[in-house]
Amino acid sequence: MQYLRATSIYIALMTLVVVSSNYLVQFPMPGTVLGINLSDLLTWGAFTYPAAFLVTDLTNRQFGPKIARRVVFAGFVVGVALSFYTSMPRIAMASGTAYLVGQLLDISVFNQLRRQSWWQAPLAGSMLGSALDTLLFFSLSFAPVFGFLGANDDFAIGSAPILGVFATEAPRWISWAIGDFAVKLIVGLLMLLPYGALMSVLKPMPPAKTV
Repeated sequence: MQYLRATSIYIALMTLVVVSSNYLVQFPMPGTVLGINLSDLLTWGAFTYPAAFLVTDLTNRQFGPKIARRVVFAGFVVGVALSFYTSMPRIAMASGTAYLVGQLLDISVFNQLRRQSWWQAPLAGSMLGSALDTLLFFSLSFAPVFGFLGANDDFAIGSAPILGVFATEAPRWISWAIGDFAVKLIVGLLMLLPYGALMSVLKPMPPAKTV
């Protein structure tokens, strides 16, 4: 019973992160930093989504990779369902694919490094998972080569100065991806604080007994 209750909490937390991120991605972040218009690069969803890696890593630490994958798949089902309801099919497919592959990579990397220093597994897992998540989402969503998934967004693939400030130009979705990944890196580092605080409380548990 304790085992089921604990895993249910992780599934609920992952669902909350996915639902919140899908909602907050609709709201651009206001303000300007170093001449960069943040609303052109970021949404509030970029700040909540990295918490998914924290949930995955805590699950992995306490219950191992098998249960962590179950939590990820639960979030995947919710995320894809919401994305198809709230966005274009191409965006929904990109979002679901990026989430699933990025989280599974995080689980694999974490499991390989779990016996190293306490911070190495969650940091490496979330950084590599975030990088792959960002690459997949923005490429599948906007790169013309993936146009077979849905219509191309003319504004996204239009050329503009990188980050809005550099002389070199690139499709706008490249700047969106750079901004998104930069936030994931920062938030990923900050997520080490709650992970470090909780790891002494959430001890690894033995596998559940089967009947």
